[in-house]
Amino acid sequence: MKVEPPVVIRGPELRRPARVLTSAPVLATLCVLGLGALSHSVPGLQRVALFDPLPESEETPGAIPAPVLVEGESTLESETTERPELAQPEHVEIPKGSRGPIASEQGPALEPINVEKPPVPIEDPSGKALDGFYAALGRAQRKQPGAIVRVLHHGDSIVTSDYVSGTLRRKLQKRFGDAGHGFMLMANAWPAYFHNDVSRFASSGWKVSRIVGPLSPDGLYGLGGVSFRAPPGSRARFGTAKSGHFGRNVSRFEVSYMREPGGGKIQLNLDGKSYKVLDTSAEAKQTAVETIEVPDGPHELEVVTIKGSSRAFGVVMERDVPGVVLDAIGVQGARIRFLDKQDDAHWAEQLQWRKPNLLIFEFGANESGDGFAYPMDQYHETMKAVLLQARKAVPDAGCLILAAMDRAEKKGASLQSMAVIPALVKEQKSTAKEVGCAFFNTYEAMGGPGSMAAWVGRGLGQADLTHPTGSGSEVLASWIFRALMAGYDDYNKSHR
Repeated sequence: MKVEPPVVIRGPELRRPARVLTSAPVLATLCVLGLGALSHSVPGLQRVALFDPLPESEETPGAIPAPVLVEGESTLESETTERPELAQPEHVEIPKGSRGPIASEQGPALEPINVEKPPVPIEDPSGKALDGFYAALGRAQRKQPGAIVRVLHHGDSIVTSDYVSGTLRRKLQKRFGDAGHGFMLMANAWPAYFHNDVSRFASSGWKVSRIVGPLSPDGLYGLGGVSFRAPPGSRARFGTAKSGHFGRNVSRFEVSYMREPGGGKIQLNLDGKSYKVLDTSAEAKQTAVETIEVPDGPHELEVVTIKGSSRAFGVVMERDVPGVVLDAIGVQGARIRFLDKQDDAHWAEQLQWRKPNLLIFEFGANESGDGFAYPMDQYHETMKAVLLQARKAVPDAGCLILAAMDRAEKKGASLQSMAVIPALVKEQKSTAKEVGCAFFNTYEAMGGPGSMAAWVGRGLGQADLTHPTGSGSEVLASWIFRALMAGYDDYNKSHR
């Protein structure tokens, strides 16, 4: 089997400034950003990098309409391998004070980071949007048998890389118990796809259809928005983490796949030994789940296609102990309305399979790339339709909307927030209220207008002016966690 070279991911470069951008403050800022990019591109300088790397995104500044999506499959040319350089450390140092002229001359002063109280609370006009989640946390905290709290965290590239979601998973598991890692795609549907605290490998050659294109004609994508098909000899492995404090044990693997006419056969190997052969043929299409129980501890499951063409979606890793599982359902390049590319009944079935106690939706970066080319009233209605579908499928689950982050662009000699960001946040907030979801205003927590420029100056935002660094992701996840815990404490006080 041909071994592809590892994929090298670099952040997007800033465009060359015009003469009007040659003022001293801006030149100093660009020097900071340039040194940050250089430190990640030159071998040996990574250890002095100014910014933590995040995989390159598909979003670009400006009003760029979403791509036209066509049906078909694309082939994954690269293997899925261990990428330790993408892992979020268990302990992240938060930069102190300002870095560069952007932080000191533009934007509002930032709230202190290392404080117990987040800058903004979770807003819940209904007063009960998170009750099901908080009740489940209470059962896990009391160590009741079978008290597994499942969180499904949907999002775009920030979740694809498991930065914010990975940190939130660790914080919840540290307090309430580690009940397993959750759902993962069969292979990297994008080079930037990554999961913390697990061991993963997949061969090249898997063919994929995705909700961001190319689309599957039947609208069946499993839980993660990606359908995989492979000829004989393709393989994928999922195992417990080999280091760190999280993800070291598993007691159950669940393989999500498709049974269909003409389906092939899949060999399952457990800890290097043959376990079972799955026959994926059937008279009609139907999703299926194969569960493999193991003694709680370190294990590895290998999935190998051995005959015909087999279709699969992903693998879940859980433990039979009280605690939290967080499925990071990241789709690079996605808008929240793209979740509606799926067959409605199939998506509902997938959500019901996971029995979530909390649904999180974190979108906005790609919508900001659309600008106002996609009207806000349509954005509101399509977002509302997706949320109502999810709530109807799992009505007992809590629901939380995380607002879009601030995003900056160059305007003359300065960096300014994109005008569409506050409009998106306004619609996200009103839609959350309309469908009965809680809302965390990430944009306001960052500092509102001008905050991404300030974040870049502090080393919390990337040079692409869109994404957080690893440190920034730590800050965001910490704020979300603390806001959730404040709500949990209030819930316990009112339910004594």
